[in-house]
Amino acid sequence: MNEKTTIRRLPERGVDDRAVIDAILDEGLVCHAAYVVDKRPVVIPTLYARDGDRLLLHGSPASGLARAVRSNSPLSVAVTLVDGIVVARSGFHSSANYRSVVVHGTGRLLAGEERQRALDLIVEALIPGRLADIREPTAAESGQTAVIELSLDEVSGKVRSGGPKDDPVDLGTPVWAGVVPLRMVAGRAQAADDVGPEIPVPGYLSPYERY
Repeated sequence: MNEKTTIRRLPERGVDDRAVIDAILDEGLVCHAAYVVDKRPVVIPTLYARDGDRLLLHGSPASGLARAVRSNSPLSVAVTLVDGIVVARSGFHSSANYRSVVVHGTGRLLAGEERQRALDLIVEALIPGRLADIREPTAAESGQTAVIELSLDEVSGKVRSGGPKDDPVDLGTPVWAGVVPLRMVAGRAQAADDVGPEIPVPGYLSPYERY
């Protein structure tokens, strides 16, 4: 822990077990990346993948995020999984069950073969098994895609689970309390209009599952 990764609000929810942090990152699909451009803060959502001790963020070379990395702007990246709505007997204690990770760093733009390998990792992380089915990207496509590497050296996790924590004075009131579980569920894969009936849905999409 350091100044950036120390959790001050509800520190008892803090997690520094890298296995737990990695599992959260592996389950997520979208992160929110914060950076500074032209002296103003910006936050954008983007796809990502974890590769060992680094995150790989996907975007356009002309994006503000890529420009921020080129100018050595500090980055903060957050991933949040919401597991349920906590319904307490008061609005103050109503909350959410969640697992979250925040990463701090400066980022590095990848190029050449290193960038292509990272793009392959992102494709495979989002849809395991897909890489073997699709064609190689063209030079033009690769040139229109940026990949940013962000080290997991400065990372912190935070988890909230369980039911509501109502004040003792509220426990006897005739008000329902509990948890509404939430989870992301993939629907059945839907073929594009120009895919013929002779082409079946690949096994890795039937069904598609996330961890």
